[in-house]
Amino acid sequence: MARPELEKARVRLYQKADRKTLLLGVSTALLILFGFIAFLNLINSVNLSFRPEQRPFDRFLNFLVMGTLAFIGPYGFYLAGRNRDVKQIERRLPDFLRDVAEAGRFGMTLADAIVVSAGGRYGKLTPEIKKMAAQISWGVPATEALRLFSERVKTPKVQKVVAIVVKSSDAGGDVADVLTMVSHDTKEAQLTEDERRIVMSTYVAVIYISFLVFLVTIWILNATFLPKMLEASGALGATAGSIQSPLAQNLPEVVYNIRLAFYIATIVHGLGDGILAGVLDNGKIPTGLKHSFVMLVIALIGFQLI
Repeated sequence: MARPELEKARVRLYQKADRKTLLLGVSTALLILFGFIAFLNLINSVNLSFRPEQRPFDRFLNFLVMGTLAFIGPYGFYLAGRNRDVKQIERRLPDFLRDVAEAGRFGMTLADAIVVSAGGRYGKLTPEIKKMAAQISWGVPATEALRLFSERVKTPKVQKVVAIVVKSSDAGGDVADVLTMVSHDTKEAQLTEDERRIVMSTYVAVIYISFLVFLVTIWILNATFLPKMLEASGALGATAGSIQSPLAQNLPEVVYNIRLAFYIATIVHGLGDGILAGVLDNGKIPTGLKHSFVMLVIALIGFQLI
């Protein structure tokens, strides 16, 4: 194997494996499985229910919700964990750039400055720096090691910083001054983002509160208003005599349809509110999948109790 190919093979061993495709495959398989069980319950081929009095369409909705949970749960929490790791990496990025700039002021090249800075402690960023230092020690150019770093992290902020540093290094300018400037700008951007996240967290809390209020309202209607309607239906049926009241005959089915509409509305409410919470959190829809998962779990358990 030629030396460049050997270096690329060694670099590839240090790149983080992306498990997103595997999780999507497993989540899709679970969605199909629960969807098939839901269909069998709908056509009444099987009777898998949380309570014996549940109708086929109730069982269908329950397993459909469980399939949706199996689809969005693993992927949503994986994205949340990945975003948390990326944020922790970005948090220490200005410190790393500042240390590299300080090493460069002592006459070190960019490659030597990165290798020297790899001995520092930068939290979640430390393994990535050690990977860059290892790649440089194998003969990979510093700019190429930085590009591989940006490909592993894959965030606009890191890619922007790496692009500026690489352009400055290729142009032959004073990389130390550029690194100092980029470190300062990155720190200022992080402070601005923290302020925005604090403000948006209030709106996310409002979304959760509104969803819980919606559930409590449904519980109150189910515990007070709908039973009174059924009592009125029974009274009409007992006093009607030979004349059967249409209200007395159809009211139980109407009450069932009302409860079914409440359940469907809660499912849509939970999915939509969760996605909206993710958009408010960091402007990305996939981030809201974990919020949708939590709300759907609350809705599923709540309606089984109601």
